Amino acid sequence: MTFVSILIPARNEENFIAACLNSVVQNDYPSDKIEILVIDGMSTDRTREIVKEYIIKFPNIRLIENPEKTFPCAVNIGIRESAGEVIMILGAHAIYDSRYISLCVYHLLNTDADNTGGVLETIGQNESFIGKAITLVLTNPFGVGNATFRTGSKTIREVDTVFGGCYRRSVFEKIGLFNENLVSSSDIEFNKRLRFAGGKILLDPAIKATYYTRSTFRKFMRNNFRNGFWVIYPLKFVRHIPVSLRHFIPLIFLCGLTGSLILSCLLPVFFWLFPGILIIYFLTGFYFSSKSVSHGFFIFLVLPFLFFLLHFSYGLGSLWAFINLGIKK
Repeated sequence: MTFVSILIPARNEENFIAACLNSVVQNDYPSDKIEILVIDGMSTDRTREIVKEYIIKFPNIRLIENPEKTFPCAVNIGIRESAGEVIMILGAHAIYDSRYISLCVYHLLNTDADNTGGVLETIGQNESFIGKAITLVLTNPFGVGNATFRTGSKTIREVDTVFGGCYRRSVFEKIGLFNENLVSSSDIEFNKRLRFAGGKILLDPAIKATYYTRSTFRKFMRNNFRNGFWVIYPLKFVRHIPVSLRHFIPLIFLCGLTGSLILSCLLPVFFWLFPGILIIYFLTGFYFSSKSVSHGFFIFLVLPFLFFLLHFSYGLGSLWAFINLGIKK
């Protein structure tokens, strides 16, 4: 049976690393055919101590230091230190279905796919109202576009990216490692590079993981801004556009909104342009929000405004990235 190296980049994950490791060691893939490498970004909480406790019970778990602290550096360290023919990259902020590993490996070895993965069930870190609302926004097509691994699929299909990923080792030998300049979005860029090289990414909805999303308004906004920034700023380091069209939509929306506001103020003929765009946007938001009305009428009322804040903060991050690129150029 194929030997699998599981890489788990982590930094300050004391609240989640135990559940993550439990789900991995309880998978149905033979334990003697798995090595689990936790690559720690110099955590300042109890993450390392918790992992060391698991190492005592499970000899196939190793703890490796990542002095650079970033995700792409962690992955590259793990790839170099690993021995498997198949390499899986799992997030420490998630737990995995009992068949997650075996199904990923099955599709990898029995199809022409170079990367396989599944769908995420997103849940809040707590049961607060805002946590529930954020979860619904991040699983709604109006919120995240055609990110299939978030919105789900009824069939096995080829996609542009998956959460984490299960790769053939030959992929890294062919197209290189993760770009360490990309503090965020390095996985998106890598999968884009893989597809440019003729690789195939396969998603199977039977492969399932549960991801704990941010459940406070402040973290939600900050993360959106950061994500928006890092889908544009990589243009400083790579020649190709490292993301898909959907990643540019919030920036286009923000620019259109700003431009229509200026025109509406300066030229009477465009007076209704800005409010018209907002009306259309929020009507669309309420339409998609109606799919979540079973969670309560107040959720139905709040979601369109969270959609707006998601797209606005994401677009603002992208705009700030363009400004930074222009200044440095």
